[in-house]
Amino acid sequence: MKAETVNCPLLEWVQTEYGTRGTQTDRAAGLRRTGRTRFAGFRRKAARLARHGELIAALASGALTAFGWLLSELDWKTASVSVFLAAYAIGGFAKAREGMEDTIRNRRLNVELLMILAAAGSAAIGYWTEGALLIFIFAMSGALEQYATDKNRRELTRLMALKPETAWLIRDGRERRVSVKALAVGDRIRVKPGERVPVDGRIVDGVTAVDESAITGESIPVGKSPGDEVLAGTVNLRGSLVVEMTKPSGETLFQKIMDLVENAQSEKPPSQQFLERFEGPYVKAVLAATGILLAVPPLAFGWPFSEAFYRSMVFLVVASPCALVASVMPATLAAIAGGAKRGILVKGGVHLEHLARVKAVAFDKTGTLTAGRPAVTDVIARDDLDADELAARVALLERHSGHPLAAAIVRHAAEGPAGRIAERLPAPEAVEDIAGLGVKGVIGGDVWMAGSASFVGRGEAESFAGGAAGRLADEGKTLVFVRDGRGIAGLIALKDELRPEAAEAVRRLREAGIRTVMLTGDRKQTAAAIAGESGIDEFAAECLPEGKVRELQSLRRRFKSVAMVGDGINDAPALATATVGIAMGGGTDAALEVADVVLMKNDLVKIADAIRLAKRMNRIIRQNIAFSVAVILLLIAANFAQSLALPAGVIGHEGSTILVILNGLRLLKS
Repeated sequence: MKAETVNCPLLEWVQTEYGTRGTQTDRAAGLRRTGRTRFAGFRRKAARLARHGELIAALASGALTAFGWLLSELDWKTASVSVFLAAYAIGGFAKAREGMEDTIRNRRLNVELLMILAAAGSAAIGYWTEGALLIFIFAMSGALEQYATDKNRRELTRLMALKPETAWLIRDGRERRVSVKALAVGDRIRVKPGERVPVDGRIVDGVTAVDESAITGESIPVGKSPGDEVLAGTVNLRGSLVVEMTKPSGETLFQKIMDLVENAQSEKPPSQQFLERFEGPYVKAVLAATGILLAVPPLAFGWPFSEAFYRSMVFLVVASPCALVASVMPATLAAIAGGAKRGILVKGGVHLEHLARVKAVAFDKTGTLTAGRPAVTDVIARDDLDADELAARVALLERHSGHPLAAAIVRHAAEGPAGRIAERLPAPEAVEDIAGLGVKGVIGGDVWMAGSASFVGRGEAESFAGGAAGRLADEGKTLVFVRDGRGIAGLIALKDELRPEAAEAVRRLREAGIRTVMLTGDRKQTAAAIAGESGIDEFAAECLPEGKVRELQSLRRRFKSVAMVGDGINDAPALATATVGIAMGGGTDAALEVADVVLMKNDLVKIADAIRLAKRMNRIIRQNIAFSVAVILLLIAANFAQSLALPAGVIGHEGSTILVILNGLRLLKS
């Protein structure tokens, strides 16, 4: 039955207010949607208030302290005490609860307990303003420390928001939206322009540009076409894509990054662990010293009890290790967040502390110092042949081979004049791909061969072009020899080329006084050539995975603290052996899992940046600790000399805490 449209002023208002015109069912659905939207808005506002609750409480406590002081100046004692009590309750409740829970649960005394006792003692001797001021500044320093902790958590939340929950699944010629969790490897999905890619996969159809900044931090879009890989969390900017899923949703690079960031927040560096162990005994010592100061001076030096009590309360304030305890974690979390912004993911503060002490960096060669993909560097043809024609004929043969060198030769021909020449030549016949040797076939009635020296005739190959093969081999190049019916027709040299930034990365490490080493499974000539191009200090060639581990162990005996940079499965044991393992972001899952630091942009220069960030973090932590200890000792000495008033002690102690936190937060902008 057709639904009737009811006309009445109330429904007219509802339609105008909620933008819903149609059936009563539609209007009811619109009301429900609007209600849900408004409720979600209230929840977001409540969440924001809860996130800033500590700061709001601190500011409220400060305002009440100022108001209480004004009332006390006007000699309204009762009113001022009431206001101060409110300031104590609002500013100190969270810290008091935190201190009591820690004391009861872990059976240890803490800084929070000292502060509450000091504030209560100040009030007991009539110093309400000073006690409230202590609570206010203590709460404010806690809010600042919480800000540093929340910074990483917010980064993770924003990262998680980039992960799509649904995808357009293509099945039986139809598209339907499904949960990403329901997808399986091999499924094909549609990614429309402007949408985020929901899974790691390979493009089957479509050409586009992809914004990969969420993964790599690189702001320039990357062109993608069929056969290229796309990553979950990146944005399809232009064309419509069909993507075949290659990894389960729980194993995508995006998910691994989130796991890294989340775990980094909970891992405490050794310096923080030491301070936490130190805190309990130190608080006991402060409480014992406070008791001694309260009892001994009146008996031994004739101090009035009121003066002894006052000095005890001042001592309780100034001897508290708040600044010392806050010296490490704000700086560590800020360094982790600052590094993540620059594409350097660190799995925890402990690895930053180790990285700051690194004296040598070992590099894998293939895929780390080099691009991991061979490229043609030289084509030398017999005098009666043109180099482009030689490359064209070899490319026609190599199309039938699956060897990586064959793919490089075909790619080289397609990108130059040889590609046009190949289009005019007849297709090869009777092609044979002989594993480990080379490929041969008939082109235009002539037999052509391309492969190793032994395949085409070693003696002729090595003497060709005045022994050019020996010179090219000394440069670390791999040679493919070519033969036709008249003899050696030429040779093609290939090389896994150095990454564009590799030499700069090595130079910056050497300037920092760090020794650089290359570990590779390649032969010595190839390793020497790459080491010379990159400026590497030393290298070890023909290293199997266990050989790399032995080399790392030797380096650790020489330099104590060593970093290893790699990208492959065969690098995982060496990464685990090093003091700090550094993985390339585009590397294998095994390398990412084992590594302590991940370079998301695959930029080797970031290694020097990471070490500089780690050293800066350690320097700031040392500054904070030295400053904190100096302030505590100075204030304690001034108190024993009876020249320190409680207000000055409060400001000096809590002010130093705020300063060390702010000093640590500077690393957010590193």
